[in-house]
Amino acid sequence: MQLIRTIADLRTALRAERSAGKTVGFVPTMGYLHIGHLTLAKHSQLNCDVTVVSIFVNPTQFSPNEDLAQYPRNLPHDLKLLEEQGVDYVFAPEVDEMYPDGSGKTSTYVDVGDLSSILMGALRPNHFRGVATVVSKLFNIVQPDKAFFGEKDYQQLAVIKRMVTDLNQPVEVFGVPTVREPDGLACSSRNSLLSAEDRAAAIILPQAMQLAQTLVDQGERSVSVLHQAVLDKLQQEARGEVEAVDIRDAETLAETAELLTAPAVLLLTVRFGKTRLIDQHVLRF
Repeated sequence: MQLIRTIADLRTALRAERSAGKTVGFVPTMGYLHIGHLTLAKHSQLNCDVTVVSIFVNPTQFSPNEDLAQYPRNLPHDLKLLEEQGVDYVFAPEVDEMYPDGSGKTSTYVDVGDLSSILMGALRPNHFRGVATVVSKLFNIVQPDKAFFGEKDYQQLAVIKRMVTDLNQPVEVFGVPTVREPDGLACSSRNSLLSAEDRAAAIILPQAMQLAQTLVDQGERSVSVLHQAVLDKLQQEARGEVEAVDIRDAETLAETAELLTAPAVLLLTVRFGKTRLIDQHVLRF
């Protein structure tokens, strides 16, 4: 495994790989890796000749009142995990390598329209603009054949797919099913920020999603009934502050009719203390 810190060095290394006829897979991360990230890397390794994992905590997707400074980081541990995984290249640039004036800002942004302003985008204005911008930059740097993202960040995946389509970027984007802890909580770097009490309480998210799927399995198709059932379940846990419960079209994230006729995605956002957790489940029938 080779650790690379500069754009120029990564481009040189990957140019040689492509000249040898090898395909390049890419997994962008913000580090503090867990089994979910390693699963993305595994998908890349199974589908591509060369795998690149980036580790970069991107400042443009954090607003001034958010937790950029507190976002968990542990590069030595991340590198150990990726070396054990057999990843070929790790790209871990400093902020001033990605944003040369050192401010963590740029005068050029990628804004994926309505998809960036709804749902989580309404709770975190400009978040998806920052995500789309840094992923577009990384795609330009790595020039991967395939890129792999977790389905836990469902709206993010939709934003990236739309960006790639709209900008004719030559990369295939793949969503990988959410990896979960034994108790059902989605693997997330933010889980490490939870207190022991909040971590125990957070299993209310997968429990609420399972309730919704059970109701659908029993024949329930009313969006309002499903929404209220999930909300009631989440509110049983006093430690969690429910920020959003949304049921949207699984393909477009558009609002659905009152009665479901096609798969819909249930999107949850719940805050425990200062830590915001998100999760998703596609309701199939």
